[in-house]
Amino acid sequence: MVLKLLDLKNLLFLMFGFAGFIATCCAQGKTAEKPNIILIMADDLGYNDIEPYGSSQVSTPHLQQLASEGMSFDNMFTSTAMCSPTRQQILTGLYPVRNGAYPNHSFVYKGTKSVAHYMQNAGYETAIIGKRDFGNAKSFPFKFLGGRDWDNGKGKAIDLADAKKYIDSTTKPFFLVVASNQPHVPWVRGNADNYPPGGIKVPPYLVDTQKTRESLSKYYAEITFLDSLVGQCMNMVRLSPKKDNTIVIFTSEHGPQFPFAKWTCYDQGLKTSFIVKWPDHIKEGSRNTALTQYVDVVPTLLDVIGVDTKNIDTGTKDAKGYAGFDGKSFKDVLLKGDDLFRDYVYGVQTTKGIINGTINYPVRSVRDKKYLYIRNLNPSATFTNVETKKGVVGTWTKKNKERAEAYSHRPAQELYDIIEDPYQLNNLAPLSQYKEILIKMDNVLMAFMEQQEDEGKKTEAAVGTRQKRG
Repeated sequence: MVLKLLDLKNLLFLMFGFAGFIATCCAQGKTAEKPNIILIMADDLGYNDIEPYGSSQVSTPHLQQLASEGMSFDNMFTSTAMCSPTRQQILTGLYPVRNGAYPNHSFVYKGTKSVAHYMQNAGYETAIIGKRDFGNAKSFPFKFLGGRDWDNGKGKAIDLADAKKYIDSTTKPFFLVVASNQPHVPWVRGNADNYPPGGIKVPPYLVDTQKTRESLSKYYAEITFLDSLVGQCMNMVRLSPKKDNTIVIFTSEHGPQFPFAKWTCYDQGLKTSFIVKWPDHIKEGSRNTALTQYVDVVPTLLDVIGVDTKNIDTGTKDAKGYAGFDGKSFKDVLLKGDDLFRDYVYGVQTTKGIINGTINYPVRSVRDKKYLYIRNLNPSATFTNVETKKGVVGTWTKKNKERAEAYSHRPAQELYDIIEDPYQLNNLAPLSQYKEILIKMDNVLMAFMEQQEDEGKKTEAAVGTRQKRG
């Protein structure tokens, strides 16, 4: 009788043990399932021209909803306020001079790898729909789902039905880039009647003229159109059985085509909106102030899916022979809410190669949470682009000549207190009490340029070698 009871206890122990083993295996299997990733990129969008970043006059309900379901980054930066370098930077994890794609319409050095390589090696399918604006093809082996690099308002520049077919059909985890053309010029989408020029509150970094208001009206209409595309993407995810295991990222790329924004190193050019949603992993409706940069995105995503980035060879070495990423993983910012990450973020602007751009006007910058320091490496030249030739700047001279001049003629050094002066209207560099800060920031910037093998004016002069994509 005792033996039978012992046998029964052993049998029950084995049964419960086996059940626990099965449950553990199932839980491990669920944990090990790699998340799908959708990266939605806007085009020339000011970070604070959407509701989640404080805009009270541009309607972006879908972006507001996304922010309520995820984390909004308050200090994410691209290093270049220009499309091609920005896109290749975020996809490679390397700064523009090091990867070779530093001027407008440029291409990375031969052998440079991108997120498409790393994701495919981790078992992912990779695809892009919409604007590409990168080169060379071997460095970005995405499946192309269609779309255009430029939107003239005729026909569809992007058809998200093709993106839906893709995510519904793939059996592997996927990494999908949804790259809109909005709100890049020409501003031909959306309904500008919803934004009457007379009712617009002109941002402090711009001069209030009729042409400025008319341009903002069209620009704001395109932002609302972009928001509708974000809504379509979110709905596409919600209707998918993969919704609970899909990371959705939205980012604004860089600033709009207005003075002191695109093609500059001011915050209106380099600071970006960046919102991440991952159900059951990222705190809903949260914000984070950690300094982060686009080069950190690829290392972070690889870390999230379990790829060790320490020994990854990016295909391009820095000045010391290091072949790893310029960026690093901010996974703890995402999952734990850490708000300490980088001490500095950097800016690299190449003016030669943009429409009506100055032949040699390199701009470099470094920023922490308190100060933005800018070096204009050829200050004797006049800064020009399509905005100075045909844009709103020409209408500024009668109303605020000083502000118009400040855009085209800049000192060698600029220093701004970001907290007190968020639109960078008051240059502190000439003031003696900021001398030590100026020297410190300049040393940090020079060290960065050395690591990147960035020779300033000489690097800018070599733009022609980096623009023939083939």
